[in-house]
Amino acid sequence: MDRTDNPPTWGFDGTLLAAAQDYWRDAFERSVLFLDVLRQRGDNALERSKQTAPHVLTFAGELLLDGRTLERPVNYGLVRILPPEGVTIDPRNRPFIVFDPRAGHGPGIGGMKHDSEIGVALRAGHPCYFVGFLPEPVKGQTIADICTAEAGIVRHVSALHPEADGKPVLIGNCQAGWQTMLMAALNPDLPGPIMLVGSPLSYWAGVRGKNPMRYLGGLLGGTWLTALAGDLGNGIFDGANLVANFEAMHPGNTFWKKPYDLYSKIDTETERFLEFEKWWGSPILLNAGEIQSIVDELFVGNKLSSGQLQTPDGVRVDLREIKSPIIVFCSWGDDITPPQQALGWILDLYAHEREIVATGQTIVYCLHQSIGHLGIFVSGKVASKEHGEFAKFMDLIDLLPPGLYEAVVSGVDQASEHRDLVEGEYLFQLEKRTLADLRALGGNGPDDEARFATVARVSEINLALYRRFLSPLVKLGATESSAEALRHAHPNRATVEGFSSENPLMRPVAEYADRVRADRHPAVPDNPFTSLERAASRHIMQTWDAWTQMRDAWVESTFLSVYGSPLLQAMVGLGEENAGKGRRLAWELSREASARRLAAELLSRIENGGPVEATARAIIYVLMDGGRIDERGFTLLRQEVTERGMLGIGLAGFKDIVRDQFLMLELFPDRALETLPRLLPVERSKRDELLDIVRRVVEVGGAPSEAGLQRLSRIESLFQARAAKPVPVLPADTTREEDHAA
Repeated sequence: MDRTDNPPTWGFDGTLLAAAQDYWRDAFERSVLFLDVLRQRGDNALERSKQTAPHVLTFAGELLLDGRTLERPVNYGLVRILPPEGVTIDPRNRPFIVFDPRAGHGPGIGGMKHDSEIGVALRAGHPCYFVGFLPEPVKGQTIADICTAEAGIVRHVSALHPEADGKPVLIGNCQAGWQTMLMAALNPDLPGPIMLVGSPLSYWAGVRGKNPMRYLGGLLGGTWLTALAGDLGNGIFDGANLVANFEAMHPGNTFWKKPYDLYSKIDTETERFLEFEKWWGSPILLNAGEIQSIVDELFVGNKLSSGQLQTPDGVRVDLREIKSPIIVFCSWGDDITPPQQALGWILDLYAHEREIVATGQTIVYCLHQSIGHLGIFVSGKVASKEHGEFAKFMDLIDLLPPGLYEAVVSGVDQASEHRDLVEGEYLFQLEKRTLADLRALGGNGPDDEARFATVARVSEINLALYRRFLSPLVKLGATESSAEALRHAHPNRATVEGFSSENPLMRPVAEYADRVRADRHPAVPDNPFTSLERAASRHIMQTWDAWTQMRDAWVESTFLSVYGSPLLQAMVGLGEENAGKGRRLAWELSREASARRLAAELLSRIENGGPVEATARAIIYVLMDGGRIDERGFTLLRQEVTERGMLGIGLAGFKDIVRDQFLMLELFPDRALETLPRLLPVERSKRDELLDIVRRVVEVGGAPSEAGLQRLSRIESLFQARAAKPVPVLPADTTREEDHAA
């Protein structure tokens, strides 16, 4: 009888000896199987290196657009995802386009599992597309070329779906997020809602004691090492360097926990490990010019959110030009893109939430409490909850009036109010927020901003010195052969390929591992020696974690002291008058003039419209007080708009109406209410029918507040009143100054 069927009680007799024998046999077998998994990983990496377009997508697809054939060729491509069996796509639903991050790893992370960004979009009935890339760049391609290609991709997808009720949803994961924002700022008419998942846009932001990776550029003396790596690579930058940076953040996980978890659970974790390593262990290449512009302009220069970034044609990239809703999904557990880096750009662009409204921008953010950077893309739980809710309610987000909101996803049960209007197991709510809420998340003070500005100046100086004196010498000695040898010698490649079957010492492992699997003898879970092994592992991890904390503390203190030096700041030209100056992008006079023109135009149309405009104005007026919108009200409104046709207009047309009515109420609240009865039908029965829609939409999420009830009462009286005489429309320059200030 196997000992696992009836585990013994261990003692200082024969059973302890038996336990030792069981443990060491199990440990030896696990070692053999562990080596075999490393062999398989190495073989997979070599096999993938021979493929033209390796990826880890679990969905079938067809290539629609090869970026290498474009006028400005790039190594990107557009793939149509074919829906799995049993999934039906509604051609009226807006398409989703998932952009994969090109940050050292290969493509496919957004569709690595069926419970993924692609999977939830397909299950919600949306056509889905994937934008991936090849392992090697097209020679000479630039970030500007990629943005141009992405704009063409969005146009192409839009043309494929003329029946869709809305523009395509763009999902940018990690580095693809800022790239998508660049494209959208330069082509604001193209995209629908833009979802940024773990995407850094404000690169200096963070909190002391928690985000040490942002100090890396300062400790390396700027970006000259990136230029050196590109020169040694003969014009090519090895993405394995980026992967190594990620791994260096948590050396305990890299060097111990990850391999030990595989070793200790070798009977159950093999498949998951190998699947993940197909993505993680196959680094790609970038042009040296591409990565240099990324680190110079973004990660060290931090020019995106300050409006200092320009295209090669001299066009300034201003994120305020984006008119599509922007959804930011970030996590407190993400130390690669912490919430401050995901959201800090909003504080750089705007001094007050009124400016967000005046720009016509809708920004929604969602904060996960614990998930890590990779989990925010690949976690099945996150996909089924947050990503699933966003996929279902992109139309709701697209209808939101301009402003700042937080998305809150909470569980529901059968006792929840109006449970029949909730899709699935979660309730999706949107709550009004202010910039003060973002500042409360933490961030840099003026002194820290001055330190990072000093890093940017030091980086420019060191890079110029390197290019003038060292770069020509390095380029003389660099060849394609030497660059290829350096890439294969990189530890991230050498440790993977060294365990492949091409290593003669590993060839017998496969046969012996098969024998072990055929006659496996795992130790029982409560084997005392197995318990000692787990305890030793915990101690090793505690040691690694303690060392990592000390290292991070040293990195931070060194950075703060070196770049906080008044002498260094003065030497790089950062004087007292601008040392602590904020980086918020100025609100130009042109924008103020544009806001005034919009106000005048809205005032001239405040009496135009009919029942649709009146109903929208009434709902917005009541909900503006509570500041919360949830899916139940949207579901009810969608039933009225699309199923019963009571408002006689689709969701796409309703969006512009909602925006205009919201701005009218923001700018001219008294006038908007005074003119409301003139938009209503004469027939009392039709007015009552519209008023019933208003009541049910504003009450479906629960009873309104006291102020909300007062607003609803006022709306009821306006709906019951007869149409008043026309209210004279005053010229825009005679309206209240505070109206225009909004």
